[in-house]
Amino acid sequence: MRHLLKKLLPSVAVALTVTGSSLPIPARAQTYPIDCAILLCLSGGWPASVPCARARAEFIRRITPWPVEPPLQIWRCPMGASYENDRLQNNAGRIFEALYRTDTRRPLQSLPVDNLLPTDLALRLVQDRADIDISGPEFNFVRSIRVFDVRYARQHESGRDGDCNRSATVVLGTYGTQGDFSWQRSSITALPEAHVGLERWGEHCPGIYHRSVFVDWRDYDGNYGFEQVNY
Repeated sequence: MRHLLKKLLPSVAVALTVTGSSLPIPARAQTYPIDCAILLCLSGGWPASVPCARARAEFIRRITPWPVEPPLQIWRCPMGASYENDRLQNNAGRIFEALYRTDTRRPLQSLPVDNLLPTDLALRLVQDRADIDISGPEFNFVRSIRVFDVRYARQHESGRDGDCNRSATVVLGTYGTQGDFSWQRSSITALPEAHVGLERWGEHCPGIYHRSVFVDWRDYDGNYGFEQVNY
């Protein structure tokens, strides 16, 4: 299971983008929400491919002010709804069950659509969280995502006595056990080492004015990645 996500990413990338193509695939490919691509590509460390490049661009666009959005909106990627009564034995398998199908039935959906499903199977509508249980360790990469929004950071001397005035507003966005996203107060000192622009904060009193959004994460194998957008 440890390398399952990386091994299957190329196939999933094809399923995410190809419709009506002449590629020799066994059955009709489907298109899927961009958040499904973000989920898969992030887990695999953003492998080099056109669909993963598009997914990463959307991931970064969402943290580019304003407004700052959750970079992964996992509740927009249908994983829990199924035409079958049986379930795969693990959640990582469910990702691929939801995203990559080789039959000609409609892709799995998390929103009810009239007259498309047997009457004895009901789809669940889940607000602002994953529609399956993602509490297992194989989904730690989702919970590893952190968004630091440095809305305002200023440091400057004032008055003849040379007092140093510092003020800052920093908020941190994190994901809960089931992929729910929330904001909380944070601080300059909590920023990761990879963040650039506030290294001299608190050092004597050089003039600083800084605003940025910084996102970091760890992929399925624990490799670290980050992006910063200054504004």
